[in-house]
Amino acid sequence: PSDASAVPTSLASLQHSLEGMSVKTAELVKEAKRFGGPSEPITLAIANRLFAQKGYDFRQDFLSLVKQNYGAAFEPLDFVTDASGATQHINHWVADHTRDRIRDLIPANALNKMTRLVLANALYLKAAWADSFSEKATQLEPFRVRGGAPIDVPTMNKDAPFGFAKREGFIAVSLPYVGNDLQFLVLLPDDVNGLRALESKLTANLLAECAKLETREEVDLHLPKFKFEPPTIALAEKLQALGMKSAFDIPRGTANFDGIAPRKPNDYLYISNVFHKTFIAVDEKGTEAAAATAVVMMRATAMAGPKPKPIEVKVDRPFVYAIQHVPSGVCLFLGRVTDPR
Repeated sequence: PSDASAVPTSLASLQHSLEGMSVKTAELVKEAKRFGGPSEPITLAIANRLFAQKGYDFRQDFLSLVKQNYGAAFEPLDFVTDASGATQHINHWVADHTRDRIRDLIPANALNKMTRLVLANALYLKAAWADSFSEKATQLEPFRVRGGAPIDVPTMNKDAPFGFAKREGFIAVSLPYVGNDLQFLVLLPDDVNGLRALESKLTANLLAECAKLETREEVDLHLPKFKFEPPTIALAEKLQALGMKSAFDIPRGTANFDGIAPRKPNDYLYISNVFHKTFIAVDEKGTEAAAATAVVMMRATAMAGPKPKPIEVKVDRPFVYAIQHVPSGVCLFLGRVTDPR
């Protein structure tokens, strides 16, 4: 937005809306249990925290701002004398706020005596489908792993009305979670090797459009079960390649975070690395997912109608998925599946 103040306002309102959604689904589930409906409400936890060097000269305005708009509490740690202990403490906090799904977000030796600030964000979601898949319908079906030879993988099957759209080069199918405020979106390329072309088309607008697919079609959906728990990804080089250089103090002396702490010629902050880790599992009951990100800052010195025949959609090749908050169109998770095993 052109108005910078709109950013924290929109984030705060989104978090409030998501918290309200969890309460609403708890009530829905209580009622649905009487009729054999979903037995679990949506569990969604969002946590932010600033882990900062004890005694460092951070601006009070900055600390107040992040607490007010992002709910990020300030916790002093001593990186100077015990960087290893600080790493363990932060990793424990992340694990605690992701139901132990994200462990060891920050690798050993990533923090040191020059670390001054770690901004940590954790997101955890567990959501049941509005209408679950039958485990009896799951069977082995071929999936073209990484666009190559087909390999049999456990695949769920359901014939039901889903959000559906046919676009140039791909189709979109949306599956609602209990309460209908969240959905799982599948973007399936027409071509077996069409994932790269599809990803090049992804924009915020396209994803927002897919959050509200107005056309509902009877779909015979074949969707592979999958579970991913990849290792921590260090994003510094990727962000620099996208043009984010001065924040990482490239060229040396160009980082300027004076709004966080007073910038002095021989003592100023810069980002040393950004670590990200995810977990996601999709099965007949629904989805469990978690993500955590840590930004590490260092100190620099001197530097309707009759039921039609269903449309068969076989998700049997690499695809893009998103977990979206339908009212806002925001993607809570976005990823790709090239090998569901």
